This record gives sequence, structure tokens and C-alpha cells, in this order.
Amino acid sequence: MVDPRFDRDAHLRSVLIGGREQVTIVVQEYDPEWPARFSALRTRLHDALATQALDIEHIGSTAVPGLDAKPIVDVLVTVADVEDEPAYAPALEAAGFSQRVRESGHRMFRTPERDVHVHVYQPGAAAVTDYLDLRDWLRQSAHDRDLYATTKRALAARQWADMNDYADAKSDVITTILTRARVWRST
Repeated sequence: MVDPRFDRDAHLRSVLIGGREQVTIVVQEYDPEWPARFSALRTRLHDALATQALDIEHIGSTAVPGLDAKPIVDVLVTVADVEDEPAYAPALEAAGFSQRVRESGHRMFRTPERDVHVHVYQPGAAAVTDYLDLRDWLRQSAHDRDLYATTKRALAARQWADMNDYADAKSDVITTILTRARVWRST
């Protein structure tokens, strides 16, 4: 349950660098080139971050073969201390990624074309587990891949103030899928 004192708009104003952006959500069929795009990004990020990157993972829908997705490659990078931006942010910016999100425990950078999102966390963050569990389960479960694709296509047909509203609208189905993913992971 959401705390009634929580002001979502104020929160977004405080964490989004550049403010909210109107967007048209496009969900397309799986593109078999997405893994190759990630592979090139992994090399680019590894070269830029050197030892600062503890791990670099392909996450999100483009990391799941057969899953319809927005054509945005999501990357998870873990660093020793996400709050220590001087240790990694200049290298990401020099490699062509602009910072978009600064919130406690999470940073997000993206390309100027907005076709790559690089999420930065510390190892062990709950979001890291969520991203990996969701990705790995969706690779296993055709049923939940279909459920997620259907949900995304239905939501993409609606107008959204920005990407955050679209992402929030997927929360219930993601929670449902993550519950099954955690049961699967524990067996």
C-alpha cells in the first residue's frame, strides 16, 4: 500500500535529471539483434569503467528471447558504492551516457538516442535480485512471457505522461511474475 503522504510528482522532480519527458511507448516483437547490441555495450562499458564495474548484465525485456519489448536495451552495472558518483559517472559520461536518474541506491544513465538505459546499483541491492529473477524466470516461462507481453502491449496503447507512469502501470503484473520467479529460484 502506498503511503498517502507520498507525493509521487515531487519525488520524480527530485530524482529525474531534466524533468519528466512525454513519450510514446512502442512495444515491438523480439529482435534477435538485441543480444548483439548488449554484447557491444558490455564491451563499451567494461572499457569505460575498467575495475569500477563489478558486474555488467543484460536485463529487461530485450534480454528475454521471444519477449515483445520497447527497443531499449537495459543494462545492469554493479559498482562498489553507487553513491560515489565520481568513481564511475565521469567514465560513463565520457563513453556517451548521460545521467538521467539520481536516487538513493540507484543511478540511471542513457544514450542520447534513448535506446540504452544503464542502471547502476551496488551488489546485493533488492532491485538487482528483482531484475535478475524476473529476466531468468521469463526466459523459462512461456506463460509469463505471454502474460507480460500482453500487458505491455495493452499499456502501450494508452497515452502516458512519461515512461515512469507506464513502468508503474506494469507493477502489479511484475509483482505476480516475480512471486512465481522466487518460487522457481528457491527450488
